[in-house]
Amino acid sequence: MLLWVLFVLLFGGCTPKQPVFFSAGEKWGIYKLDLQSEEVSLLYDSEYEISGLSSDYSGRRLVFSQHVDGAEYENTEIYSLDLSTLEPTRLTQNENWDLYPVWSPDGSQIVFLSWREATLDIYLMDADGKNQTLLFDSGFHDADLDWVGDKIAFTSQDRIWTMDEDGGNPKPLTDPPRAGEWGAANLPFGDYDPRISPDGTRIVFSRLVADDSIHGNYDLFIVEADGSNIKNLTETGYTQGLSSWSPNGEKMLYIISAKEEQGFYDMYEINRDGSEKLSITPAFFPADFLIHGARYSIDGKEIYFIGQWWIEE
Repeated sequence: MLLWVLFVLLFGGCTPKQPVFFSAGEKWGIYKLDLQSEEVSLLYDSEYEISGLSSDYSGRRLVFSQHVDGAEYENTEIYSLDLSTLEPTRLTQNENWDLYPVWSPDGSQIVFLSWREATLDIYLMDADGKNQTLLFDSGFHDADLDWVGDKIAFTSQDRIWTMDEDGGNPKPLTDPPRAGEWGAANLPFGDYDPRISPDGTRIVFSRLVADDSIHGNYDLFIVEADGSNIKNLTETGYTQGLSSWSPNGEKMLYIISAKEEQGFYDMYEINRDGSEKLSITPAFFPADFLIHGARYSIDGKEIYFIGQWWIEE
């Protein structure tokens, strides 16, 4: 009941005079935002960190990773969420780091990352969590998955790669300046977080362009699926990324988590040509409510996102 009362106060058009926080049990949540009405619904909450949100192509299920019974890497497991019942299902249960799940185009499988051997590798499992198998191991840490059509995009060796859905024909698409070089930022110089357009012809990604901020100065870039014609979409150097294409491929959703040293954690939209960079974060969201990732719904009218109530500890 306390959760509902606080949610109504914050999202029902009333702004409390004093900051209001959820209890520790509701620190993290998955929410749905109606882009026209700005109505917000809480779909799932947890006291533990949630990450890696992905929607299936039918619009009926979400999949995500979540810490379970602890904050260590090996406590991270993968869950799915049925949007009709809001019932979560745990898909992995082990002492490994399982994260970044993404649905296959037909919804029958999930590709994900797991640290089960010497490096973080790419695994595949059925939608119910069965038949977990190694799909690809580059020999380095692999990361940042996406799957459209018969292609999977990922990050490896600080570059954007693609491969066939069966793990064959892996190849790098980008070769950024200073790739792999560590500076003062949170990651080495390189390219991260690829997202394939709905028609499979382009990939948007984030590039670390400077390390003036400890959070990293990233810009959004876009590249053809064959690796040609790389160009900037942004030139701000904010801490930004975790992009998501709209269903018609005309817009992209992304998160700005910091501008220089000032934290934001807001959602923005940008046209595929880089024009009209607009914040779509409702003005009534409190400053202490942080957005950590977002995806369009199947019809593009709603957004699913991960929210965190920030509490100083």
